[in-house]
Amino acid sequence: MAGAGDGGGSGSVQKSEEEWRAILSPEQFRILRLKGTELRGTGEYDKVFADGIYNCAGCGTPLYKSGTKFNSGCGWPAFFEGLPGAINRSPDPDGRRTEITCAACGGHLGHVFKGEGFKTPTDERHCVNSVSIKFVPANSPPSL
Repeated sequence: MAGAGDGGGSGSVQKSEEEWRAILSPEQFRILRLKGTELRGTGEYDKVFADGIYNCAGCGTPLYKSGTKFNSGCGWPAFFEGLPGAINRSPDPDGRRTEITCAACGGHLGHVFKGEGFKTPTDERHCVNSVSIKFVPANSPPSL
């Protein structure tokens, strides 16, 4: 995974808009770079609960362990915490939500919500667009 950061979120992946357009699908670009949202219930990872890691679809940085994923019923993949240092948080301009982005490339992942009453260790729900992440099963060989 050359250029994907060091896996700990401390790497930085900087690309121009043209470079991002060249490597991302139009839908990935709309969501990761333009902060869009996929339609509720349409993402491929909402109902996936296999063992593995979820990486940033833009730069390949590991973001979430499958053990932190839970079924929230919201229509998007939900996680109760990200890998240390992998995810940045910033308030939306309207102040009602908190955006989550990949710490390495700044790609938009979704939003984090607190205090919804889910029985998770953090009482948080990271509501993530499937388009923003790529699942790597635990038994997959490492990519070069």
